[in-house]
Amino acid sequence: MSGGGPELKKALSQRQLTMIAMGGVIGAGLFVGSGTVIKATGPAAFLTYALCGVLIIMVMRMLAEMAVANPSTGSFADYSRKALGDWAGFSVGWLYWYFWVIVVGFEAVAGAKVINFWFPGVPTWVLSLVLMLLMTGTNLISVSSFGEFEFWFAGIKVAAIIVFLVCGGLFVFGIWPNADLDFSNLTAHGGFFPNGGIAVTAGVVTVIFSMVGAEIATIAAAESNDPERAVSKAANSVITRIAIFFVGSIFLLTVILPWNSSTLEASPYVAAFEQMGIPYAADVMNAVVLTAVLSCLNSGLYTASRMLFVLSARREAPASMVSVNSRGVPVVAILASSVVGFLAVIMAAVSPDTVFSFLLNSSGAVILFVYLLIAISQIILRYRTDASTLKVKMWLFPVLSIVTALGIVLVLVQMGLTEDVRIQLVLSLLSFGVVLVLFFINKARIARLPERVAPQHTGDARRVLVLANQTLESDELIAELQRIDAQGAATYYVCVPASPVETGTAATHGAVSVRDATTEAAQRRLDRTLESLTAHHLEATGGVGDQRPLRALRAAVTEFDPDQIVIVTLPAADSIWQRFEVVDRAAELGLPVTHVEAASLVPAV
Repeated sequence: MSGGGPELKKALSQRQLTMIAMGGVIGAGLFVGSGTVIKATGPAAFLTYALCGVLIIMVMRMLAEMAVANPSTGSFADYSRKALGDWAGFSVGWLYWYFWVIVVGFEAVAGAKVINFWFPGVPTWVLSLVLMLLMTGTNLISVSSFGEFEFWFAGIKVAAIIVFLVCGGLFVFGIWPNADLDFSNLTAHGGFFPNGGIAVTAGVVTVIFSMVGAEIATIAAAESNDPERAVSKAANSVITRIAIFFVGSIFLLTVILPWNSSTLEASPYVAAFEQMGIPYAADVMNAVVLTAVLSCLNSGLYTASRMLFVLSARREAPASMVSVNSRGVPVVAILASSVVGFLAVIMAAVSPDTVFSFLLNSSGAVILFVYLLIAISQIILRYRTDASTLKVKMWLFPVLSIVTALGIVLVLVQMGLTEDVRIQLVLSLLSFGVVLVLFFINKARIARLPERVAPQHTGDARRVLVLANQTLESDELIAELQRIDAQGAATYYVCVPASPVETGTAATHGAVSVRDATTEAAQRRLDRTLESLTAHHLEATGGVGDQRPLRALRAAVTEFDPDQIVIVTLPAADSIWQRFEVVDRAAELGLPVTHVEAASLVPAV
């Protein structure tokens, strides 16, 4: 790094973002796990998918409301922090990271088992490690390489579902060769609810995990100069994807095959294609499942590493995790996330029934905790906001928001009542407890950091350079400039680095630095600041500088030739500039430097 903070590169094209959004919700669980759900629920299984879909859609709508209302801090970890306090932001960030790194290990093992279909003699653990190395390398090369792989992975998944929907639709309506219009499988073999109506709700526990990842689509769609339209489109498109890809395809499966068919549980889509008489169905669908697994592995590493990056920027993960290479890739965060995935693969080979099982179970309910905190955060933040200013709103607030939160709680309760998955709830609660303990340990560590001694005032100054970003509108800045300008003789130049981290763009857009949107946001803050300084009778001009604070500062010093520098940061616990010693390094320029902490901008919790 050559500046005070890392930069994440803008590298995902609109073509890649669109396909990632389309395929993000389709995981291997749909292609493989749906047979188990149908077996346990009966023909009504598509209702189970519909119930889960409604729950996910509600959560996505809540995220859309918060993201449009506050586009500079778009991650759900930040929303939880703002609504509930630092403990919630810390917990959501680390739980989400933990969930995805375990998923990465699990998917690597699942992918290896799929490859064993063609290469049965190769040990599963060897294939798992190869897949891990492949996807880690893909993420390390560049953000664009991740996007390109994900584009094709998602494209294959979407194409496979569309082909099945078309062929299956023709088959059930009797348009397919040697097929008749026949919906008898919906009521034969014990009726529509052969295992009772309660089985529909019990299946939610299994199904909801196959839909995880829709929130990644929301983040990807936010990569736009028009966040309102992009985020709304992403949230609304989840409705279509779930209705067609999940509910539609499961409905066709239950029509094509008897719910108690012996071939359904192993690979339902293969069984359906074979029922239609399509040759090589097993080979084709295994290739599609492998693609879905690789897609999940690829996006899991991406998501986990970016969450670790954001946590590090907030002093809630080791400082090295926030570093990036010359291509804007957070290498250390990716490698740290990959290491856990590699360990999970090794445990799957060495201790599949103890350690690996423990890891899977300890993350089983974690995503539900994250979704619950998202729902609670939306309710709290909505009550703190003037509803008339919201451009995207949660439907029928507060009723649907409360119902969604209660729905998530009911799923957790159902997990506690279901013997097979009860252990997942218990161990996931243990994981949550461990994260909370780590939060208080980290909080105590930050509290023990030495306090920065305020520099001696430098006396009257005539040309003052101000370096600030999101702290521009703080009360402390105005007070300090008024102190310096007690005699009304100073001239000010305000330099605003277009820093992605400081503006929250990294949290909103994951690996993508939206350079244009970030610069525009910096310019708007600068304009408001200059208006405020003028209103306080201070003579000021300014400009937007390089995204790297120290480079922007050096350029401004050359242009403005100041006799004093004022740097405004957030408090130490929240400031990435302080973490990277921007103030100390600025003093190397040979000018007096005054450091101001903008505590007035830190929300009360």
